[in-house]
Amino acid sequence: MQSQERSREILRRLSVHYHGAATALSYQTPFELLVAVVLSAQCTDERVNRVTARLFPAYNTPEKLGALSQAQLEALIRDCGLFRTKAKNLLLTCARLQQQYGGDVPRTQAALMTLPGVGRKTANVLVSHLFDVPAIAVDTHVFRTAHRLGLAKGASPEEVEKELMAAIPKQDWSDAHHWLIWHGRKLCHARKPNCPECFLNDICPYGEKTPSPGQ
Repeated sequence: MQSQERSREILRRLSVHYHGAATALSYQTPFELLVAVVLSAQCTDERVNRVTARLFPAYNTPEKLGALSQAQLEALIRDCGLFRTKAKNLLLTCARLQQQYGGDVPRTQAALMTLPGVGRKTANVLVSHLFDVPAIAVDTHVFRTAHRLGLAKGASPEEVEKELMAAIPKQDWSDAHHWLIWHGRKLCHARKPNCPECFLNDICPYGEKTPSPGQ
């Protein structure tokens, strides 16, 4: 199977298997998603959801969250990794949202990336989820699965993002982001991918090294 044909078939199977996949983060407003995504750096979505379940009932707006002290916010998010840095960035972001955006989450990638703690990946997640802008956010799952599936070879998240944008139709960018994330979570694990049970085993460059069940 030729490389382009293989990539198309991989993407087709992913789209069928993970149809309707969405973020596992719990949120109800754009600001809540912004906070949740910032907290998710080097932290599982499950843990973030536990943290936000106690945070959001009382502190779910830039005004309310921004009124906390650094120490108060650190105490609320302590079980997230890098909690001191995240608390500092979230408080600075709350101030900037109030000062420059009327308390609203900005709608463009460029504006979002001016917020403390918001990089390209986070900005792509937000514009995709909140404003239906086609985007591919490259986190560790997307980076790993894209390489193993032969969809990208880049050494950086930015390079992988560009390769995926070239390989995937624009209308599928946001969905493909979820396909690759959930594939990384469910089957293509970092340390021990479950190749024998994978529905891509027969065409995956990485999976070809591992026999399918019954072989």
